[in-house]
Amino acid sequence: MPATVHLIIPCYQESGRIGPFLAELCEVTHALGGVTIRVVEDGSDAAEVARMRAILSPLCQQHTHLLDPLFLPANLGKGGAVYAGWDQESHADWLAFVDADGSCSASEVVRLIQLAREQPTPHTALFASRMGQFGQQVHRQWQRRFIGHVFGSLVSTLLHIRIHDSQCGLKFVPRSAYTRIAPALRIHGFAFDVELLAALHDSGCPFQEIPISWFEIPGGHVHLIRDSFRMARDVLAIRRRRRAQ
Repeated sequence: MPATVHLIIPCYQESGRIGPFLAELCEVTHALGGVTIRVVEDGSDAAEVARMRAILSPLCQQHTHLLDPLFLPANLGKGGAVYAGWDQESHADWLAFVDADGSCSASEVVRLIQLAREQPTPHTALFASRMGQFGQQVHRQWQRRFIGHVFGSLVSTLLHIRIHDSQCGLKFVPRSAYTRIAPALRIHGFAFDVELLAALHDSGCPFQEIPISWFEIPGGHVHLIRDSFRMARDVLAIRRRRRAQ
């Protein structure tokens, strides 16, 4: 039997973008078998929740591997939504998440599922990366590309973990590794990826960056200046905690 994968799609005010991507994702993962998908709605308002229910209900009826969505009563942040979804699953070999907007295509998600399933044990975590290598196409606003490069350099320098793109919204983590590190994960905002990376690294679980194609979809909720400052602050906090251990 192929390794099983539990894929979380964290959402906050994403009803305007998730529909086409989720429908395609359900279609292409159905044939793979051993994949479950769960949408985690991260504390949006009542009107948004109603719109999400209207989108998700027919898809859940059509695709049995699309599990009932998890509606969080309050906004936890992207990391909090991902972890809430992962904590619902205790048997899958792999825990994964992908952004809801479709910037990373369903076909790229399938490609990483297949790469994860080819892994020998013990598994290596797979972090998708918008490096634009090996024929992969990356279309992003230049501001986001620039800040991404700066942030990647900051993470590598301060945490002494070489990585080009810590923030790409597609990651696969061995469930056994997540179980070990989950009690130590504290950051639930946009820098949760960095804390997850550092915790995996320090626990002895290796990671590999996988270049993917990425076509940025307008309408995101990231504020480049404000959120970049918050993420840099969180990286410094991660460094302090690692030094204190």
